[in-house]
Amino acid sequence: MNPKKRIPVSAPQPGLQSPFSGLSLAGLPEGSVPEEKLARPAPGRIVLRREKAHRGGKAVIVVQGFHEGIFQEEIERLVGLVRRKLGCGGTVRDREVEIQGDNPAAVRKILQAEGFRVDGV
Repeated sequence: MNPKKRIPVSAPQPGLQSPFSGLSLAGLPEGSVPEEKLARPAPGRIVLRREKAHRGGKAVIVVQGFHEGIFQEEIERLVGLVRRKLGCGGTVRDREVEIQGDNPAAVRKILQAEGFRVDGV
């Protein structure tokens, strides 16, 4: 029988060479984040539009024009909020929100309550 060389798994293995291993935090000042960075940006203006094309005759309300300062997670949170409050489906595609159904007044009311200035439909 040919004995194979085995690597011991219980013994500590040498680590990889890290280029940052020689760095130290000693002597560096404490970091701080300016308060204007912590504040939530103003939501801004968004536009509602009604679409029926290529949807089998079903209407959807499309919300577009979100400010660049609003992250994708925030847009997804808004979709979840609208879906829960209206009991309908919806999705996010390329920073545009599609809400199933033809109820723009209710969508407008929810988004205005979140601080957006809503135009369209």
